Amino acid sequence: MNELMTVWNAAVDWAANGLVQTSWWQIVLVTLVLTHITIASVTIFLHRAQAHRALELHAIPSHFFRFWLWLTTGMVTKEWVAIHRKHHAKCETSDDPHSPVAHGIKTVLLTGSELYRAESKNAETLAKYGQGTPDDWLERNLYTRHSVLGVSLMLVIDVLLFGAIGVTVWAVQMLWIPITAAGIINGLGHWWGYRNFEAPDASTNVSPWGIVIGGEELHNNHHTYPTSAKLSVKPYEFDIGWAYIRALEMLGLAKVRKTAPQLKLGAIQPVADSKTLEALIAHRYEVMAGYAAGLKAACGREVERLKAAGATSGAKLADMRLARRWLHRDEDKIPAGVKAQVAKVAEHHAELGKLVAMREELRSMWTRTNVSAEQLVADLQAWCHKAEQSGIVALQEFSMRLRAARA
Repeated sequence: MNELMTVWNAAVDWAANGLVQTSWWQIVLVTLVLTHITIASVTIFLHRAQAHRALELHAIPSHFFRFWLWLTTGMVTKEWVAIHRKHHAKCETSDDPHSPVAHGIKTVLLTGSELYRAESKNAETLAKYGQGTPDDWLERNLYTRHSVLGVSLMLVIDVLLFGAIGVTVWAVQMLWIPITAAGIINGLGHWWGYRNFEAPDASTNVSPWGIVIGGEELHNNHHTYPTSAKLSVKPYEFDIGWAYIRALEMLGLAKVRKTAPQLKLGAIQPVADSKTLEALIAHRYEVMAGYAAGLKAACGREVERLKAAGATSGAKLADMRLARRWLHRDEDKIPAGVKAQVAKVAEHHAELGKLVAMREELRSMWTRTNVSAEQLVADLQAWCHKAEQSGIVALQEFSMRLRAARA
């Protein structure tokens, strides 16, 4: 009888605490570590290495990431890569697998994983966008064929290690990617946040500190430079995924193929030339981000002037603040409800109106495809001359910086 009681007590103790004796805070810490490894696997292996070929991974981390994702998500590499590549190719259209612009923010936030599963059954998507993903014996006979086996094995491991609470640990692991990737990044990352660059889609940076979701928070940066292994571009931004990649590179386990291009400034040339045009086109997002900063600063100065003149409230000040938020954006990115007010500000303030008009003229340098390079250089020279003769300090400074640019 005593032996039975001993066995029973041991079983009860195991059910409560598992094979490892852990407190509640240790369980929380372990869960966060496990989910963070999953996030790192997604951003480094699936996203940057497989989908965009931004880096090459040694067989050791590559196989580890595949195995870990099989255990903790059940996702198939070819499916994930194909869906993500299609997202970039068809971004914000009805064919985009998970765009809040096309499907609505509520749909993507709440049912993002269902959108993913539906697209993963599209054979045409897998055939067209899934090329170059692993196709070895393990992939064909284990990871793809028995994707459910991995997450089932993870459940057994969690329960063995942590007891009954292991079911909760496992549930958090299973929900982590659908919530963070399918929901937050695919949803909020195209709906709310700040933008460093006027990329052609609605992508935003959810946070300048890419830690919780492995750097994927910097989504506007990624859509601007999709083949870059590094997602941070500003001094105040941090991409923890890039820190891991650099660590792997120093260990000889990874090789970075590409990062975002950096605009180089040399001596100011007497006139804009073919090298200036090359730099403008190659670094157009960075160049236009600099122009946008100057335009926002001009709006800010006008706000301060109105305040100094005694306008602490009223329509003029409100319109100028609205203009500061939207005037530097592409016209199709300005909400329809505020377009008229923003246009009115540009019309009634000569300096701002000139800045907007000159911005559109500059932007045409890389959108016109039926003009020779020689003509574009001549147009760029004319633009710089007009900017420097405008009497507007922001335009003059920008033109001189442009003449110093080299690709």
